[in-house]
Amino acid sequence: MIRILAITKDLKPIYNLSLEELSKYDLSWFWVDFSVPSQEEIKFLEKNFHFHHLSIEDCLFSLNSPKLDYYDNYNFVILNALNQENLDPIEVSLFVSDNYIVSYHSIELNEIDEAWKRAIMNEKDWNKGSTYIAHQILDKVVDQFFPAIYKIEDRINNIESNIEGQSLHRLIDEVFKIRGDLIKLRKIINSMRDLVYRIVNSERLYGFKEHKLYFSDIHDHLLKLSSMIESSREMTSDMRDNYLSINSTRMNKNMMVLTVITTIFIPLTFIVGVYGMNFEYMPELSWKYGYPGVLLVMAIIGIVMFYWFKRKGWFDI
Repeated sequence: MIRILAITKDLKPIYNLSLEELSKYDLSWFWVDFSVPSQEEIKFLEKNFHFHHLSIEDCLFSLNSPKLDYYDNYNFVILNALNQENLDPIEVSLFVSDNYIVSYHSIELNEIDEAWKRAIMNEKDWNKGSTYIAHQILDKVVDQFFPAIYKIEDRINNIESNIEGQSLHRLIDEVFKIRGDLIKLRKIINSMRDLVYRIVNSERLYGFKEHKLYFSDIHDHLLKLSSMIESSREMTSDMRDNYLSINSTRMNKNMMVLTVITTIFIPLTFIVGVYGMNFEYMPELSWKYGYPGVLLVMAIIGIVMFYWFKRKGWFDI
């Protein structure tokens, strides 16, 4: 789908027109959005806008990495939006000049729709130009990182509040899943932070200087997001170490109990082995109290050894 929004120099909006019709108007700027484009629409992009073939290739073939390139009459920017379900990056390409912006995304994005609605509804933004639209898109994309991190923080808090009622192995598995999600988010956010830093400090971007304050605010948001991720990673790292330590302690306790049981049965096994030998002359075998006597000795040995181990603290782990 291709949609076009144009603002004339007398600040009047024009919708639902074709690209060919744009030349009929005295425009301040225009926005062309390619949303999940068909093959015909992709060919239209390649043929009519005369963008450099390298930027077209980067646009059509996903890099999954933010990018900023400078060309003679436009700037090419790749953003990473966020898939809220699996936390994978969604690539958004922007071709930005002083009087137009072209956006391209192969998946429908609420962030683009929200920026589009704002561009239509907010008359006070019509005189701010195409660069401000780029700011709005970037701002909406970055804002969607916060709900993802808040959900992860809720998962961490849920683990801490329900630790008594859950299996330790399940808790450890959940902590490792959270850390995996944090690694995904950190990779996307850090690369976006570096991109916005380049935008804020660049001297070669069309029309970006007058909006530098807005982009600096987005950079501050990304710094906050990075801080939140690092804080969550530290929490999960502590939780992981604590749970692994608890699990190791439990394993040691189980091994200690098994060791005690094995040690107690060593002398009992020896006695049973001695009287299990088939020698012809074993005087004790003819004694009428021999069998209960041996059982009594074995019971005394087991009880004495048990209390000795208990006194030594082997059951206090």
